[in-house]
Amino acid sequence: MSGTVTSGSGDDPVVTERTRLRRMREKGSHRRADLDAVLAAGFLCHLGVDVDGTTMVVPTAYGVEGDRLYLHGSVASRTLVRAPDTTVCVTVTHVDGLVLARSVFEHGVNYRCAMIYGVPRTVTDPDEKLRGLRALTEQSSPGQWEYVRQPSRKELAATALLALDLTEASVKTRSGPPDDGDSEDAALGLWAGVLPVVTTFGDPVTDPVLPPDVTPPAHVASRAGRVLGE
Repeated sequence: MSGTVTSGSGDDPVVTERTRLRRMREKGSHRRADLDAVLAAGFLCHLGVDVDGTTMVVPTAYGVEGDRLYLHGSVASRTLVRAPDTTVCVTVTHVDGLVLARSVFEHGVNYRCAMIYGVPRTVTDPDEKLRGLRALTEQSSPGQWEYVRQPSRKELAATALLALDLTEASVKTRSGPPDDGDSEDAALGLWAGVLPVVTTFGDPVTDPVLPPDVTPPAHVASRAGRVLGE
């Protein structure tokens, strides 16, 4: 699991008109456990927000602590400055494989996706800001927060942090083989199946300015070869 700070102790998300499952309901879920699993498996999301009448979607790092999703960026970021004034949509998606069927129409993707709506708030409390930044750091690199220098007062002032409650969300997933195994196309004799997509961590690449005796710490080196989200 990528996010060691994540704790899935909250209630199931409420079902609203925005999160109501309409198409392919069998692939959807409003269970908090399913939402936690998708969030814990990554650290990058896409934040959609209205900025001066234009919808902007930007990738940003996230972290989870309890019932809140924390988003981070610069205080100069237009999306983060405007986000607390309006409803935003945050998505997290993991691609697990290409579903290659016997016909183009039946091709698809195996995936896990979470969609979260809400009006975020700007975190101003110093203690919560540190907790949120720790959650962000540990989400992507467990063990790194305690290993490196903590943020200075100047750095904290230059950092924007948003908190978004996990109360309005939905999850969709797709897994398994193509759906045309019992169709007329099965008689074509063509190969069909799934081409897995797996993201793994490589060997750490040391900063060339470091002395030779400074080696990667165990919490970094041990992730080489491991699959993201495990």
